[in-house]
Amino acid sequence: MSNSAIVRIKDLNVQSGNTAILKNINVEIPRNKITVILGPSGCGKTTLLKSLNRLTDLQPHLNISGNIFIDDEDILQVNDGLTRIRQKMGLLSQKPYPLPMSIYKNIAFGLKIQGVSDKKIIKDSVERYLAEVGLWDEVKDRLHSPASRLSIGQQQRLCLARGLAVHPEIILADEPTSALDPISSKKIEEKFIALRDDFTVIVVTHILRQAKRLADNVIFMYYGEIVEQGPPEQLFEHPVSPILKDYLNTGH
Repeated sequence: MSNSAIVRIKDLNVQSGNTAILKNINVEIPRNKITVILGPSGCGKTTLLKSLNRLTDLQPHLNISGNIFIDDEDILQVNDGLTRIRQKMGLLSQKPYPLPMSIYKNIAFGLKIQGVSDKKIIKDSVERYLAEVGLWDEVKDRLHSPASRLSIGQQQRLCLARGLAVHPEIILADEPTSALDPISSKKIEEKFIALRDDFTVIVVTHILRQAKRLADNVIFMYYGEIVEQGPPEQLFEHPVSPILKDYLNTGH
């Protein structure tokens, strides 16, 4: 694996029965960059993302082959320590899923699972990570109220803070702004750009404008295959494949 790559995927295939969902995926994802996985709905983007933290295990009907190396470890060969693999990654879904507890406990939860019991460390961490996502000033006077009372945009930032608190290496974001208003979407996008100094961010989207705003690296998928990959200026300004040219011209 090149030193600049944190993830290397080799000959990854995912099938459901006779249906191929991912076909011969070969790609490297650079460290401390924002990689955007772009393509129309239903092209396999989310399955590729879920493969990176073995959430595909929750779908036993899937047949998976190939290799996914993260920090030189093939995670598809890991039988024990799956929690350790998943803790390397924070996950943001299309719809935010705060835990059914207070704002404070949402952040503290992951720390306690990791064995942190010092109340001052937990308290300081709650403030730090809520501030990290621009949420502290908005919620500091109601930390012990239910997280479910937050707006959808605030809930998504809370979920991001919860993920950051357990010190992941990679942030996985699956259509993270699709349920949000434009102002909340902008805050999430700005946070991703700020985070890339310390984290690798992988964003699934079908929104071309968002990809252009965020991407340091682009993977364009179509019907389970990677059609083109590379820096955004190359893919967006000088696309090679007719499929990508058509996608860029139509915007979907």
